[in-house]
Amino acid sequence: MPSYEQLGDLLEPASTVLLTVECQQGVVGPDSALPELAREARSSGALRHVARLVAAAHETGVQVIHAIAERRPDGRGASRNARLFRAAERLPVQQLSGSTAVRIAPPIEVAEEDFVVRRLHGLSPIHGTDVDALLRNLGCRTLIVTGVSANVAIPNAVFDAVNLGYTAVVPADAIAGVPADYTPAVIRNTLALIAAVTTTDEVLGCLKRPRRRA
Repeated sequence: MPSYEQLGDLLEPASTVLLTVECQQGVVGPDSALPELAREARSSGALRHVARLVAAAHETGVQVIHAIAERRPDGRGASRNARLFRAAERLPVQQLSGSTAVRIAPPIEVAEEDFVVRRLHGLSPIHGTDVDALLRNLGCRTLIVTGVSANVAIPNAVFDAVNLGYTAVVPADAIAGVPADYTPAVIRNTLALIAAVTTTDEVLGCLKRPRRRA
């Protein structure tokens, strides 16, 4: 983990963006298409920690981007080149555009200034979406990555962020995957090699600390 001073240098509000990944009702809500993942996101406290980070971002002027995965009712444009996509087509809850399933799940609150970026294809919340262009136009240098899942979308987001030149920060208690012991393993063996791994409390402390005037 980076030192508090190092983390504080990374988390300058004007150049930091908070990304929430697939924190939508059809994924982490009570009527999730993936009930095991939803239970883990809630019982581990990850969803609550994401909500705390979003609230702090709103208070401190850090831009928030919510990345949503959805599909058209007719399925046009959706990826089918992996077993995961084909399995998703058969789930009882579909992430259909405009439906309750693709709304941000409580207790996360969406502010008027937040961006909600929706994708119809692929695995990444960044590649092939508007996120990179938004980050560059916002002057982002550091991207805080939160949400689900530690199995697929979170590693995708971190790899993409690093490949595009951003510094990735991952609050380990604000992401979740299944089974429960997989998340710490992927953090230790993969994400820690390329991102600054920290905790929600440490991020909050850095965002809320008094800033020195230039």
